[in-house]
Amino acid sequence: MVFTKIADLVLRRARLVLVVAGLVLASAAALATGAMDVLKVGGFLDPRAPSSQATRLIDAQFGGRANLVFLIEAPQGSVDAPAARAEGLRLTGRLAGEPVLDNVTSYWSTGSPALKSADGRYAIVAVHVDGDENTALRRARGLYDTYVGTSGPLEITLGGFQGIYRDIFTQVMRSLVIAEAIAVPLTLVLLLAAFGSVVAALLPLAIGVSAIVGTFGLLRLLGAVSDVSLFAANLVTALGLGLGIDYALLIVARFRERLAAGDEVPQALRHTVRTAGRTVFFSAAIVMAALAAMLVFPLYFLRSFAYAGIGVVALAALAALFVVPALLALCGHRVNAGRLPWVRGVRGADAPFWARLARGVSRRPVLATLPVVAILLLAAAPLAGAVYGTPDERVLKPEVTSRQATAVLREEFPGFSADPVEVVVTPRVPDTALAEYARRLSRQPDVTGVIASVGTYADGRKTAGPAGQRRGGPAAQWLTVATGLPPKSDRALDLVQRIRDTAGPADARVVVGGTDAELLDTRAAIASRLPVAAAVIVVTTFVVLFLFTGSPLQPLRALLLNGLVLAATLGAMVWVFQYGHFKDTLGFTPQPTDATVAVLIFCVVFGLAMDYEVFVVARIKEMSESGLDTVTAVERGLAKTGRIVSTAAGLLAVSFLAFVTSSINFIQMFGLGAGTAILLDAVLVRGVLVPGTFALMGRTAWWCPRRLRPVRDRFAVTESEPGPPAPATVGPTTDA
Repeated sequence: MVFTKIADLVLRRARLVLVVAGLVLASAAALATGAMDVLKVGGFLDPRAPSSQATRLIDAQFGGRANLVFLIEAPQGSVDAPAARAEGLRLTGRLAGEPVLDNVTSYWSTGSPALKSADGRYAIVAVHVDGDENTALRRARGLYDTYVGTSGPLEITLGGFQGIYRDIFTQVMRSLVIAEAIAVPLTLVLLLAAFGSVVAALLPLAIGVSAIVGTFGLLRLLGAVSDVSLFAANLVTALGLGLGIDYALLIVARFRERLAAGDEVPQALRHTVRTAGRTVFFSAAIVMAALAAMLVFPLYFLRSFAYAGIGVVALAALAALFVVPALLALCGHRVNAGRLPWVRGVRGADAPFWARLARGVSRRPVLATLPVVAILLLAAAPLAGAVYGTPDERVLKPEVTSRQATAVLREEFPGFSADPVEVVVTPRVPDTALAEYARRLSRQPDVTGVIASVGTYADGRKTAGPAGQRRGGPAAQWLTVATGLPPKSDRALDLVQRIRDTAGPADARVVVGGTDAELLDTRAAIASRLPVAAAVIVVTTFVVLFLFTGSPLQPLRALLLNGLVLAATLGAMVWVFQYGHFKDTLGFTPQPTDATVAVLIFCVVFGLAMDYEVFVVARIKEMSESGLDTVTAVERGLAKTGRIVSTAAGLLAVSFLAFVTSSINFIQMFGLGAGTAILLDAVLVRGVLVPGTFALMGRTAWWCPRRLRPVRDRFAVTESEPGPPAPATVGPTTDA
């Protein structure tokens, strides 16, 4: 009777509940103001992977590899012209004096042909920005403000890793503002259309905004003690606005339904919390379980989404269970105040369309469900050809300066590899052993040269290139393997694996890093943890739905249907973003499917699909327990929930689809994927596949084996409702 106790508490202490909630919200708002300062832009790499170990060794022993490149153009002539050379040397001196930079390598100070384009129009200064991801990002932003632009006869832009991340950060912040500017007003319009009442529409919107503010406050605290990705902010805004509204919408709609049926305010509120409140509790539990699966991955990009998602769902559920009932207790019948005469709104009546749809599907379940299953399987087909990658400059639009600069580096500087293979040998070995190892590496197919502290090697021979004097440390030695292969191509990844398989110097440990090695390690990290994440989702979903419905068949049915939606969604995203359909409309560059975003969509979509599963099945179960046969219970259940689910799905889809306006490729993919999945689930699955599968299951829909009944009876969270008992042959506890 826990939900009855919540209702009684709210009825007795409504003002106290709102005061406490207001104090918590004010504290969270104060914390949220500094949340963006502690969030980080990275998190796509496994910190325990060999590539990450190589990066740490290079940073600690050698001052770090070049992660920021100043691309310098002499638009009126050559970088060797006297004025350009003088300005280039002055710029080099300024950069060498920056305390946040190491390993400043300039064309004008070294004279290296690799640092000048063939036509003499461009030159580069490669540097390493000190600090972790967050610190380096802040420093790169400062360097951008100081140096980018016109400097005498030279034009300066930024490229390289930190230059790209600086632009990604800027674009993400802009995308958040644009998405919220679209989602919030549109959501309010949809709520007004759904309720036809200003007061009823503002309650869910206020809960959604409060959940967002509270979660940003939570992220501020987490960011002080752990790595939290900036991109999790996108999930906070979408889920907070969407689920906060969904849960509040369910509570408010049920309350208005009971008032319309003639209940007094206390009676209506108790019924609402016992029924809709219980649905919110189980829905939140399933969504949080799906999001928690991302905690098993070592990439903090994914773990951050778990933190943010669990936080925002928990806050939205708590607000729906306590704050919304408290507001309704005080509003009473005034919840219908501010009626809009030109809007019909939802007042709790059955939805005839959804009832007719359920009735038609139930009459011919096989004929109705097969076309829907075929459509979902067809949408899932491109998933078989998915190629998984990691973010690079192509996630930015072509007109962004860091992407343009990085493209120039690849096209105009064949002797300077922005994405080399980095090899670290530890502990230090004799020069002869290192030279022999460098020769063996230089003989590998597709290797154009190897730079080491003992010289430069190509085709197994030492060449006239200079030795990298800084590459020999007291505890380690650093080799750079140059290649002309396209970054992240199959041949480049194969080369990394061959280098890793090549025997290193005797009694030494070799770790291989670089962009291509990072992609290999990220794929391996995700592939190794994905079965565990899937098991977490399946097991927790099965347990929670079993306790909710009382039958093991219902979780199996839900897992099967939601798996279809998930496969269809991921297949559609591969078709769009990897194969390039609608690239001109959405303004992105086709590239391999981002592995981390695919996992993110997997977990988020699964949780949201289960959200509506609980909404619908809860009402069907109520109808079945009242004595109706399975088919009639499904028809009445969809009539009661169809309008609510379609409205909630539309609101949540708006929150996610707003991110399609982003200028970051993978944020577009996440927004379009989640929004598409929500609409597919609400229309095709809830409207057709749910009544179809229930009709096929018939009397066995609520079957529970004898051995599981004690578990169900002991641990299920139930609330007794007055009404006629369910017949022994049709209730949710029957045996087939």
